[in-house]
Amino acid sequence: MRRVLQGQSGLDYTYAEHGATAGTPPAYYIVDRSRVPLGRGQAVFDRAKNALRAWRQFDLGWLAVAPAGAPLAPGGDVVISARVFGIWVTNVARIVYLVDEPRRFGFAYGTLPGHMAAGEERFLIDWDADDTVFYDVLAFSRPRHPLMKLAYPLVRRLQKRFGRESSAAMLRAAELP
Repeated sequence: MRRVLQGQSGLDYTYAEHGATAGTPPAYYIVDRSRVPLGRGQAVFDRAKNALRAWRQFDLGWLAVAPAGAPLAPGGDVVISARVFGIWVTNVARIVYLVDEPRRFGFAYGTLPGHMAAGEERFLIDWDADDTVFYDVLAFSRPRHPLMKLAYPLVRRLQKRFGRESSAAMLRAAELP
């Protein structure tokens, strides 16, 4: 993985709309959004925030992030690997921005040339005014690699699966003891 990251160092994003997940995603991409309540109050917010810092939303058995425990710092590169039909596929992304506010915490990463898609994905813990804590994933993407274009129906199923399973992982991570 280190070699993969070194090969992407200094390369630019594969899309022009950097930071668009902080506002309105571009209309000419496929947009996915998943928002689930995790519970209520400060303790749930803190647990969810710590889980996001530890990349627990990827603890799904078929996904891995390298380097493990990568810091959430803009400009940091990560490899997200997915096991599909017994084969590990690697995708490289760079952290675009960090949200670190009293009632909101999260980050977004954008795709690099070592990624099969072009686009951005934001992971956010949002503690709203009625004391409910939400896990919110917002992504926009489109196929970039020929294999992704060929297998696009499968890719869309995997993207939807990630939304469901990532939400379930964050629900487990935010549970109070």
